[in-house]
Order: sequence, then structure tokens, then C-alpha cells
Amino acid sequence: MANNGITYGINFPFVDSFDGRYLDVSNTTESEIRSNLVHLLLTRKGSRYFLPDFGSRLYEYIFEPLDGPTFSDIESEIRDSIGNYMPNLLVTNVTVEPGSAGLENKGYTVNDYGEREFKVTNISQLEHTAKIRIDYKVTNSAFESSDFIIINI
Repeated sequence: MANNGITYGINFPFVDSFDGRYLDVSNTTESEIRSNLVHLLLTRKGSRYFLPDFGSRLYEYIFEPLDGPTFSDIESEIRDSIGNYMPNLLVTNVTVEPGSAGLENKGYTVNDYGEREFKVTNISQLEHTAKIRIDYKVTNSAFESSDFIIINI
């Protein structure tokens, strides 16, 4: 679908453009909303001079225990940040789980010959990572659209 050269903003995370611009730009409203949401959640609160409340405190949860209270704090932080700065988004679901969910009990991989190799790759890194999935709907237009993002912290 051609967009007739219409651009909406700069994609986040920043990447080089291949069509003569310095940075890659978004060509659809859906990609712009996704970029704005990732930008909001990955900006540390207090890092913007004239908007000190912009962003989230997700970085504060990096070394916290991966348990229920931490997961509920992460979810409420996400909902508060989105409610304050992106009121046109309706967050339908926030799922926070350990990055190793589903891998810790497997304990082995199966190679091409059908033999079990008893190792789980990168499990030591995933044990300390939280996987956050945010499902949302755009509610400010005549047509509803829904999407999701996944952030690992």
C-alpha cells in the first residue's frame, strides 16, 4: 500500500534510513503508536528536562526478585505511564513473567539425530530477565486497531 510520501515520526529505537534521511521514519499510524509506546516505556523518569514525569520506572525493577509483587508493580507502572501520556490507548492486557518461563523444566534439547542433549541454552541469562507483553487497542479513531509489544528487562 502506497502512502504517498506521508511520514508520521521517527521510529524508535533509532535506526539509519535507507532512503536519504538521517533516521528511519514511520509510514503508518500503527507503527508510530508502537514507536511512541516503546519510547515512553523505555525512557527513564526524570531524564527529560521539561517533562520530568515522562517515562517509566522499569529500569528500577532490573535487579528486583522475579515474584508476584514485583510483577504487579511493573504492571501498575506501565498502566500509569500509558494512562498519563497516551490516553488514546486502551491497555487490554499486561503479562509479566520470567524470561525463562517454560524452559526451566525442560532441561534438554533434541538434536537432528533425535538424541537428547542435556543443556538449555542461555538459561543463565533468562533466569534474571522479565518478559513483558502489553496488548493494547487504539481508541481515538472510527476504526479500532489492536497490537502488542514485548519488552525484556
